Order: sequence, then structure tokens, then C-alpha cells
Amino acid sequence: MKDFTFKTFQFLFSAFQKQGYKFITFKDYCLNNIPTKFIIMRHDVDRKADFALTMAKLENLLGIKSSYYFRCRKGIFEYEIISKISSLEHEIGYHYETLAKTGGDHSKAIEMFEFELKNLRNITDIKTICAHGSPLSKWDSKKLWERYNFEDFGILGEPNYTLNFNEVLYLTDTGRRWNGERVSVRDKVNSKYSYSFSSTFDIINALYNNDLPFKLMINVHPHRWTDRLLPWLKELFWQNTKNIGKHVLVKVN
Repeated sequence: MKDFTFKTFQFLFSAFQKQGYKFITFKDYCLNNIPTKFIIMRHDVDRKADFALTMAKLENLLGIKSSYYFRCRKGIFEYEIISKISSLEHEIGYHYETLAKTGGDHSKAIEMFEFELKNLRNITDIKTICAHGSPLSKWDSKKLWERYNFEDFGILGEPNYTLNFNEVLYLTDTGRRWNGERVSVRDKVNSKYSYSFSSTFDIINALYNNDLPFKLMINVHPHRWTDRLLPWLKELFWQNTKNIGKHVLVKVN
């Protein structure tokens, strides 16, 4: 079985369910609707919104509710797709990148934040947000909240500020790998955990060996996952090429 396919995705999350984990949205966590063993299922929709819809339908069949964070960019901010994912009882969140878009101008960035948030709320209720990493920009959009307060906009939480990653293990497929810290500019957290998984199957093995904590946030980027061979090979080649550049950026930073 190849990694980063929908078949492997289903295999992974069926394994978590068999081990007694409950899937919750980030909004659930912020509202303190928390079971003993849980996974906050998060999706950063950076590209290819149609892949997000395919994943949302699969999760619905598996009985999983997730949080989907959409960038306000052409080809990603798709009204019908966002509406359909919301109708499947998934949470929709705002994947903001306004400091990067405005070149570090905080005043313009907070105005853009309010405008884009309003546009998303014209489709569905938005209660949580998550910063997009914008690896090619020197501006880190989550630093917007060093001057402002997201709660003033009716927002319950932002993972980088709301979660204690010494209590909640964070796993992300950034760089199309599960040990992508070396090639990640901003999709990483400070944590006591030191897991390093080279594949999805390593996570499954750790799960069955009872080697994972009871509290996790898993970030899966939908555009990385497909059962179709040509898009799978294209993403593999493109992401490996990007990782070379991102590794250079990490070293420079």
C-alpha cells in the first residue's frame, strides 16, 4: 500500500477508532467538549479545494468530524465546496495570511482579516482560525495577535495560541512527510514530544504499540492525498522539489 493515498488515510483513522480515540473539531476543543482520548482533526486547505471535498466525504463515511481551514485565495475560496463540506457537519475555519499579504502592515492586515472573515461568514459560521505559514514571506501572520485580540472578532481559538503542545501531540504532513521539521518554515511547534515518523505506517505501528498519548492534533493537507497515480506522482515530485528550497529557507532563518 502506497503512502499519502486515501486508502492509507482510511487505514490510519480506522486504526485510531479501533484504539478508542474520538475525533473532534478544534471548535469542540475550544468549547471544552473533550473526551478522554481524542484527535483534533485539522485540514489546512492550501491548494486544490476539490481534494478537500473528496476527503470531507470520506471522513463523513468514516464518522469523522474535522476542521477545514480555507485560505481566501482564488481557486481555494470556493463557495460551493465550502458550503458542501460544512453541510457534512465538518467545521469551517479561516486560514488567514494577512500579514504576509500586506507586507507586514499590521493596520492593513487586521482590516483584511476582518473583511475576509466576513466573506467566509457569509457562507457558514466561523469560530476558529489558523495561520497559513506563507513560507516565501518573511512575515509570520500569527504575529498579528501580538497587537490585536482574535476574541474581539468572535473567535474562540487559534491553535498556536490556544493549545498547549506539551499536552497535545501535534502531527503534521507538512512537506509530504510526518517528520518534516527540517523542511518546515513555520508549521512546527514547541513541544516536549520528540516523535519522528517517516511514514503513515510508522504512526499506525506506534498506535498499536500504545506508544502515542491520548491527546493529539493531526494536520492533514488534503491536496497531498490521492488514489490517482498521475496526481500522486506529480505531488511527490513537486513537494520534494519544494522541500529543497524550504530547507534552504529554514537554514537562512
